Amino acid sequence: MTVQEVDRKRFAEEWEVWHRERDTALADPHGFLAITSLRWLTPEPTRFDDAPGAWSSTPDGVVVDLADGESFTVEGREVRGRHAFAPLAERGGTLATWGDIVLEIARRGGNDILRPRDPANPLRTHFTRTPAYAPDPRWVVTGRYVPFAEPRRVTVGAVVEGLEHVYDAPGQVEFALEGATHRLTVFNGGRPGSLTALFTDATSGRTTYAANRSLAIAPPEGDGLVTLDFNRAVNLPCAYTDLATCPLPPAEKRLPVAVEAGERLPLERAAAA
Repeated sequence: MTVQEVDRKRFAEEWEVWHRERDTALADPHGFLAITSLRWLTPEPTRFDDAPGAWSSTPDGVVVDLADGESFTVEGREVRGRHAFAPLAERGGTLATWGDIVLEIARRGGNDILRPRDPANPLRTHFTRTPAYAPDPRWVVTGRYVPFAEPRRVTVGAVVEGLEHVYDAPGQVEFALEGATHRLTVFNGGRPGSLTALFTDATSGRTTYAANRSLAIAPPEGDGLVTLDFNRAVNLPCAYTDLATCPLPPAEKRLPVAVEAGERLPLERAAAA
């Protein structure tokens, strides 16, 4: 066995571990597959069939009025009667526990929302795996991070019609793929210094989810070099459920090539189609 074969074997093994961990996290009892509804709260107190109390959105935050005999837990404290959640920042959220159900209270696109998460939701209990392309080192490319002089506020659409998300984009990543040079606007990632790119490509709507995929990028090296491993391009929650508010990529960021790497169209969407 050659060194190259050993490296490819290790590459595939490491990818398999990563892919299994992704599916495990997705199937978490209170993950996105457990969401039973997406409630857009209004000033009018409203009751829902999958959460206790009457919920409303006020200038001072989300308020819930619990009837006699109703309660939930917030940060380990049982709540009864009237409860006001502190105002939430955009893309912020907090959780309450109601028996086996977790109630997510969040703010998206300037709106307060309620999303109950029930471990017994069939979308979660029937989940088996996410299809993906076989890992291939040729989809690992070196790029260069090109920072903007100042971060730019970028407004993008969302999978929810009429909703918009605003992000601070620190720069772009430039890379060569399939004989051409491409650029993707990037946003701040989940770890300090890391980056995230949202994109579509020629597979979108065919073998991959039409609206978007996401790619995490490790912090740039001192000379700005970054590694883009498209084998680890992932679906956002909206690929699995209509109860998500995922952002769309910047309009101009559709790659003209077929990126046959990373996660494919979920089985749940393919079955619905």
